[in-house]
Amino acid sequence: MSVACFAVERARLETRGCGDLIHFNNAGAALMPVPVCDVLHDYHGREELQGGYEVEHEQAVELENFYLAGAALLNCSRDEIAFVDSATRGWTMAFYAFNFQPGDRILTSNAEYGSNLVAMLHQAQRRGVEIVFVPDDQHGQIDIAALEEQLDERVKLIALTHVPSGDGLINPAAAVGRVARAAAVPYLLDACQSLGQLPCDVSLLGCDILCGTGRKFLRGPRGTGLLYVRNSLCEKLDPPLLNHHAAELLSATGYRVSSGAKRFECWERSCAGQVGLGVAIDYARQWGLAAIAQRVQALAATLRAGLAGCDGVQVRDRGVEKSAIVTFSAEQMGAAELQRRLGARRINLATVPYSANPRLCEQQHRPELLRASLHYYNTETEISRFLEELRNLLTG
Repeated sequence: MSVACFAVERARLETRGCGDLIHFNNAGAALMPVPVCDVLHDYHGREELQGGYEVEHEQAVELENFYLAGAALLNCSRDEIAFVDSATRGWTMAFYAFNFQPGDRILTSNAEYGSNLVAMLHQAQRRGVEIVFVPDDQHGQIDIAALEEQLDERVKLIALTHVPSGDGLINPAAAVGRVARAAAVPYLLDACQSLGQLPCDVSLLGCDILCGTGRKFLRGPRGTGLLYVRNSLCEKLDPPLLNHHAAELLSATGYRVSSGAKRFECWERSCAGQVGLGVAIDYARQWGLAAIAQRVQALAATLRAGLAGCDGVQVRDRGVEKSAIVTFSAEQMGAAELQRRLGARRINLATVPYSANPRLCEQQHRPELLRASLHYYNTETEISRFLEELRNLLTG
């Protein structure tokens, strides 16, 4: 599907928030589409009138659909999918399941997300793990040759953020996967920003673990996420937390850990959220992930070109292939103030916090950046209006 024939009017009709708002904060939380909102309202309405347990039993097929939808999205089996309340929860549940020993090494990139880095530093402090930051190549993405050079018998995990939340970069995740498989090293991919804007076939990416959130480019509810763990690795991992859902209680003195990725789940969760995330995944797949990627990347390229023509504005994105996330700074005004003034004009953007790219912030001493993240329901007309408002603020 070309960008020109993408059914954007239908997408906007099915997104109630598009009416009087320019929403360029999809990397924070996208606007949910009508089918997702309706199923959430319906589920909560049923709980109000019938009771939560009763509705859960009644909606068993809809709850199961999440696992089927997630498996179809990632091209894996349903028992390799777990429902979690956030990408961070999924990432940490898998990460802390590794039995790291003193001297073990974790290879990661300079674009690693702050929350993931905290967990690595925690294990370095507690267990003597060594964190190795693989250098960037000339384009700012992880250097594959340098990654191969770092591999030895001490490496127990490769962890990569696919699409950083404060950069336009798309890391070469599949190339990393080929290196990881050749070396037989487990590979954990943070796909928080890539699920919903890029095709994410785990057989092509080569990852053993993948986590993502519902609220961003998948356009699902907040408080929802997805964790994939390859079956061949899953049985070797010991979850850091167990409950009577993640493990079967055999007696008052014994239990058996559940098979598959459900060993990383918690029994209590938002059932409405689980149903809603399943609907959101199905909705994204109806549009087609390749078509979505083509459209959002074209919109982002248009925005970057427009920003490059604004006096005092510097686009800060890196990478060979760039995502729907556009980061920039302006000489005339700080990012927080620009965000506030644009918000008053019903244009949603975000500032880039230190935690989005801690290593990069320290290496390059960047100013605070603004982030515009586009989705397929955004339009060229919205980009033009945003650029006009931005120029007015910077020259006024």
